[in-house]
Amino acid sequence: MKIGILVREETAMNCTGKGCLNALLQRKDSFARYTDEIELLTFTHVGGDLDRKIKSMIQAGIESVHLSSCLRARSPEYASLIERLSKDFTVVGYTHGPEKRMNIRLDNR
Repeated sequence: MKIGILVREETAMNCTGKGCLNALLQRKDSFARYTDEIELLTFTHVGGDLDRKIKSMIQAGIESVHLSSCLRARSPEYASLIERLSKDFTVVGYTHGPEKRMNIRLDNR
């Protein structure tokens, strides 16, 4: 499974990504769902030209995109990000910590 992780731009200025990467490497929290091999192909923030980043992820064959837990907690664009990304990927709405169910309904998946 080829995956990408998108983080909050403002948090990326101060965060090393340790929580997201530890969860990935230890196959815990949002990454516990994977039983087969996983390959991290993208670890970037959502700032800048997001459409270009999405195009690159599609070209790389990424199947699943995880939104970081900081995006879930602090981004007012969280729901619209899920809606936009779900057009091309399976979206997992967090990386580490407890899974919190969000009341976001997507009809296209």
